[in-house]
Amino acid sequence: MKKMLVTRRQINMTKAVKSSSSHKSNNKDVSKKSVIALSERLLSAYKCPDYEHPSYQYHMDHILHGHVAKLTGGISPIALGLAGVDWWTHLMFSPAKQKMLQHSLLDKTAQFSEYALQAMTGHQIEPVINPSAGDQRFKSENWQRWPFNVMEQGFLLHQSWWGEATTEVRGVSKHHLDVVSYTARQVLDIVSPSNSPLTNPDVLQTTCEQSGRNFWHGMLNFMDDAERVKSDKPPAGAENFKVGQNVAATQGKVVYRNKLIELIQYAPTTDEVYSEPILITPAWIMKYYILDLSPENSLVKYLVNKGHSVFMISWKNPDACDHDLGLEDYLHLGIGEALKAVKTITKAPQVHGVGYCLGGTLLSIMAAAHARDGDESFKTLTLLASQVDFEEAGEIMLFVDESQVSFLEDVMWNQGYLDKGQMAGAFEMLRSNDLIWSRMITNYMQGKREPIYDMMAWNADATRMPYRMHSEYLRELFLQNDLAEGRFMVNEAPVALQDIRTPLFSVGTSRDHIAPWKSVYKILLLTESEVTFTLTSGGHNAGIVSEPGHKGRTFQSATIPNTDHYKPPGQWEKTTAVTEGSWWEAWEAWLVDHGNDKTKPPTMGDDKEYQPIRDAPGKYVLMT
Repeated sequence: MKKMLVTRRQINMTKAVKSSSSHKSNNKDVSKKSVIALSERLLSAYKCPDYEHPSYQYHMDHILHGHVAKLTGGISPIALGLAGVDWWTHLMFSPAKQKMLQHSLLDKTAQFSEYALQAMTGHQIEPVINPSAGDQRFKSENWQRWPFNVMEQGFLLHQSWWGEATTEVRGVSKHHLDVVSYTARQVLDIVSPSNSPLTNPDVLQTTCEQSGRNFWHGMLNFMDDAERVKSDKPPAGAENFKVGQNVAATQGKVVYRNKLIELIQYAPTTDEVYSEPILITPAWIMKYYILDLSPENSLVKYLVNKGHSVFMISWKNPDACDHDLGLEDYLHLGIGEALKAVKTITKAPQVHGVGYCLGGTLLSIMAAAHARDGDESFKTLTLLASQVDFEEAGEIMLFVDESQVSFLEDVMWNQGYLDKGQMAGAFEMLRSNDLIWSRMITNYMQGKREPIYDMMAWNADATRMPYRMHSEYLRELFLQNDLAEGRFMVNEAPVALQDIRTPLFSVGTSRDHIAPWKSVYKILLLTESEVTFTLTSGGHNAGIVSEPGHKGRTFQSATIPNTDHYKPPGQWEKTTAVTEGSWWEAWEAWLVDHGNDKTKPPTMGDDKEYQPIRDAPGKYVLMT
């Protein structure tokens, strides 16, 4: 039997509407039938479908796995166990590998002993091993003094040995080897000398300078953070960034809303605009305003000021009632309805489609479906840090295999969605040194509060993922790679990326751990389009939010006609010139080159189907 979840306030609203009709029965504009119909619509909007239980036994499995997930952070212990067994059994049957590890251990022990003896005498000696390029834990000069230099060298040598032990073991599947190597790194990071107040020279120095007050401040910070987590509040400092005030503040109107999206039309700031509007599809695992942060680094504001008509999809933050929304819902209720609205409002036959992260993947699916069906709605496509081939999808694949996906499905079955904390936890574990341990040292051991900036506040404003959609996304895109291999179905027929002929601008970021740029680069192998590929400095988010004037930003860009021979990504990188500055300017010039003349700005919405509903940033982005 289906459940209906309606709050008391909503029921009272409908009762009030009904009761008011009795006092206005003589009013010709409001009939009794229309009031009843309005009441029924209010109630039906809050109908929440119940879950379907295949069997009692399966139901018990779901519940058990859901409770286990609370203890493991959503990571399947079976997946970890299978990877460990695969690695261990193959290592035990590899005497040559064991012998190599024994020699390596003896060699590293001898090197460390010699280094430690010389360091004790006060000699200035070269380190045996240096931290990796991205490891910032030991960058302080305090780590070069005895005995901390000995601790650092001992840890790095130990870490190096485990790196050898968990790589290049013949017979182990690549995925299992990656999982074991990742797990070993996580365990070693826990026991790093930088994470203890007794062995971290920077913490000891701060303690001496402040006479221990840093630990008192650290305790207060810890208690404040714990309370914020318990109350589901944003991190300290995030309250300084108000959505609609100093972030997501570009002026506009919500001109369309359905149960999944709001469509924002941004107000023009120029007397004329380019004929083809821009429709931006952000990822649904994040709030859209990563592309409309502060006014000085807002991509939306930049485009509007350049004379473009810009529309933005704002996804609803789903709850348990949305558990049955699938990928096709995101395709049709999302891009499909938004595209229809944009073309109706602007009277433009074609649109510049822009997709970020998973939004770019969804946009690629829609473009392939349009190409299959002869629909020419897209004038150009722009994919920002977006993958269409998931065979080499980066470190996130550590959490994607049959065992892990089944485990996550059970977790989502219990809740109806993947919780934002579970999603954020997985990404934090990929960069635990930067996102977990370094913050622990700064906030709790040194008693400091690093100032929070707009992107950090946005990153803490996380979203949820519906059960059905996330399951389909993980299985069909990540596990089975259906999109790249021509098996992904839209309207009961497969789509092929090779059908896309639209000019395409693809952006990868050099330090992206979510959508590695070499994976993004595969778009050249999968479409028949002329592709302008751009590689920009920075990570998955910071590389995209790269406004003109941002210090230290560089990019490489080249247009590859569909008649050119393919260059592997490494060769492309070596042979493409590096340009100082922001890729935004090169992209905006590309949009202009692929557009038509300017015209008068379109109206904000229209008088029929798409009347403005409320001011930007709308309602959905505010849902927590």
